[in-house]
This record gives sequence, structure tokens and C-alpha cells, in this order.
Amino acid sequence: MLRIPREIADEIVAHARRDHPDEACGVVAGPAGSDRPERFIPMVNAARSPTFYEFDSMDLLRLYRDMDANDEEPVVVYHSHTATEAYPSRTDISYASEPHAHYVLVSTRDGAHVSGPVEFRSFRIVDGQVSEEPVEFA
Repeated sequence: MLRIPREIADEIVAHARRDHPDEACGVVAGPAGSDRPERFIPMVNAARSPTFYEFDSMDLLRLYRDMDANDEEPVVVYHSHTATEAYPSRTDISYASEPHAHYVLVSTRDGAHVSGPVEFRSFRIVDGQVSEEPVEFA
């Protein structure tokens, strides 16, 4: 189960809406080994695409150095889908490299980028296997 502060979930949704029609992406870091998402870190989608996201390699290097310096790890890796449901694509699955992270997907399709509810779902992706997990907003 993913337990995430409501404020951080709201920031993820706001980022997804802001970047629509391109996919938004980012990380929520937390203390190493804690499974507590505490620090919201929006990233730039280097692909600038409505169907694909990619972290800039230099931004990612800086992020991991910063997390290492703060004894943190990526607790949540998030991105948005702009025209499809909030479910990992084959590409998302193949790029999932953090076996302990929660992979959050937000769908901004069907006008959700403007207002109304969005799909907000969390998954574990380990060795190409996807399993959805419940989300609790704290």
C-alpha cells in the first residue's frame, strides 16, 4: 500500500495538469528504507511528448547525488498519461528500474487536465511484473 500525504498527491496532480498535453514526471523522495514519501521533486520531461516521458540524464544524476547526500531514496516515481488510463504501458514497465519504488500514474484524459477528478493509481513494478496497490491519502 502507498501512504502518501494529500498535499504531495495534490502537487503531483497539479504538475500533471500544468504539463498537459505533454506527460509530466517526477519523484517523491523519502528517508532511505522508510517507504515514506516526503519530498516532492517535479522533473522536466526531456522528451516533451504527450505519449512518452524521459528524465534528463543530467537532472537525474543531480537528483541521485542530492538524495544520496540527504540519505534519501526515490519512494515514488510518478508520471502522467494524457490520453489513456493510469496504467503502466509496455515502455513504462521496461523502464521501471526501482524495485522498491511505488510507480504512480495520473491520467489527465477526458478533460481531467482542466478540472474534475483524475485517475491516481499506484503500482509496484518488479522484474517486468505489474501489481496495483491501494493508495491511502494521509
